Amino acid sequence: MEVQYEIQGGDFSTAGQASSEIKKLLKQFNIDPQIVRRIAIALFEAEVNVVAHAYKGIMKADIEPESIRVIVEDEGPGIEDIEKAMEEGFSTASEAVRQMGFGAGMGLPNIKKNVDEMTLTSVPGRGTCLKMKVLF
Repeated sequence: MEVQYEIQGGDFSTAGQASSEIKKLLKQFNIDPQIVRRIAIALFEAEVNVVAHAYKGIMKADIEPESIRVIVEDEGPGIEDIEKAMEEGFSTASEAVRQMGFGAGMGLPNIKKNVDEMTLTSVPGRGTCLKMKVLF
């Protein structure tokens, strides 16, 4: 089953909607609640990253009998140094984003901790592509 959601950059009022919809779908498939929790954390973090840093993005999920594969692509400033961005506490979030309680530099590390496979690529000035996979 494939689903796709648009994510609007800067719109914190809708942040979390796509990840929440996917979480609901996974619960309907009777997937282990601990696995659903891991997926929900990773997807929420990825979605908030798009909202906080990009102009817009898309979340595509492919739910298969034994796994879920998710691609989150955005159009935005991209990531200059992926290795640095993966460090806990490193953030390029604006002061306004931080004042809302986001941008603590834990998003990408939390994603990595909660998925079985993760690939992150980025082109500065164009955007970022995050691919994740979780086995059931």
